[in-house]
Amino acid sequence: MPLTVVFDMSESGISNIDMDFVKYIISCFRIYYPKFLSKMIMYEMPWIMNAAWKIVKTWLGPEAIGKLRFVSKSDIQTFIDPEHLLPHMGGTDQFKYSYPPLPDDDFQSPICENGPVISEDESDVKDIESESKETLESSFSSDQNIKPKKVNFQEEGQRSDDLDRSEGTGRLRGVRKPTTTFKGTLLHIGPAEELSFGAKETEKKCSIVLNNVTKNHVAFKVRTTAPEKYRVKPSNSSCEPGASVDIVVSLHGGFQASPQDRFLVMAAEMDANTGSALPDLAQFWKEVPKSKVMEHRLRCHVLESPKSFLVNSFENSSVTAANEHHDLQTTLLRVMATTSRLEQKLDACLWLQKVLVVLVSFLLALSFITSSSLWGS
Repeated sequence: MPLTVVFDMSESGISNIDMDFVKYIISCFRIYYPKFLSKMIMYEMPWIMNAAWKIVKTWLGPEAIGKLRFVSKSDIQTFIDPEHLLPHMGGTDQFKYSYPPLPDDDFQSPICENGPVISEDESDVKDIESESKETLESSFSSDQNIKPKKVNFQEEGQRSDDLDRSEGTGRLRGVRKPTTTFKGTLLHIGPAEELSFGAKETEKKCSIVLNNVTKNHVAFKVRTTAPEKYRVKPSNSSCEPGASVDIVVSLHGGFQASPQDRFLVMAAEMDANTGSALPDLAQFWKEVPKSKVMEHRLRCHVLESPKSFLVNSFENSSVTAANEHHDLQTTLLRVMATTSRLEQKLDACLWLQKVLVVLVSFLLALSFITSSSLWGS
C-alpha cells in the first residue's frame, strides 16, 4: 500500500533544518522502499526554507520531485481526509504522541567478590559501605580459604613463607611493575594515578604495590566500579609493619578496559593488640571510624596499539571533514536564506515603485485635463 509522508513544518525555522536527516529519508525510500512512496507533503513550510529545498531538489530525480507537494491548512484536505489529520491541521484525529518513560538511572549497585560498584564521589562510596558489609564477610572468608594461612609453629614457619613467596612469584610473572608512587599517611601506593591496560595478553594484568609505612598492621581492601571486568587478588587483607603487598588486577577474558573504570584503595591502621592475632577484617571494617580510613583512587588508562591509533586518527579526520562540510553547508543555507529575503524586499520595492508610477501618471493626466478645461472655458 503506498505511503503518504507528511512533514509538519509549522512554526519551524532555519535552526530546525537538518540536511542529514532529509538525506537519510531520501536514501531510505530510494534504496529500501522505492515503490512505497505515493507523495511527500510539506505542510506550512516557511518561506525562509525555500533555499534549503532548492538544495534538496538537486538530490532528487524528476520522478521524485513530482511526488513533492507544498500545502497549507486550506488545501491539505485535498490529499488527506480530515479524520486522518491532527486538529491544528484542520482535522479531527485526537492522536497525541507518547513514549514509555526511560528506565530510572538509580539502580542497585551489584556486589561481587571485589566489593560493590562505587562512583568517584566520596559520599557514594561511604553510602555503599554500609550496604556491602555482609558481602565483604563472605569475600573475606573465600580469600582466607584460598590463601595458605601462616601457622605459629617454628618448624612450619619457613615452609609457609616459602609457599607464599612462590605463589606471589607465579602470580606476578608477566605483570608490569608500577613506576610511580603515591605517598599516603598509612601506605605508599604504586602506581600513583592510573592502571594501564591494553589489547595484548601481556597488557591485561597490572600490579598495585602497597607498602606499609606505619608501626602497626594496616588493613586494606580494593574495590572497582566494574567488578564484572576485573579480578583483584587479594582484594581484602592486611599488611604487616614495614612490609609490602603486591595486588594483581587482571582483566577477564572477553572484556575491554574503559577510561571510565575506577579503582578505590581503602586502608585503616589496626591497633597493636589487634595486630598480634589474626584479625577479623569484616568486623574491623564495621567498627573502624570513617575519619581513620585512608582512601586513594586510581583511574584506568587504555593503551592503544599502532593499528587502532591509525584507525582513530582516520576516524577523527573523517569526523573533522564531515563537521567542516556541515558548517559550510549551514553557512551556505544562511547565505541563501538572506538572499531570498533580499529578493523579496527588492520585489516589494519594485511593486511600490510601479504603484507610485501609476499614481504619478494619474495625477499628471488629471492635472492636464483640469488645465485644458480651464483653458477652454
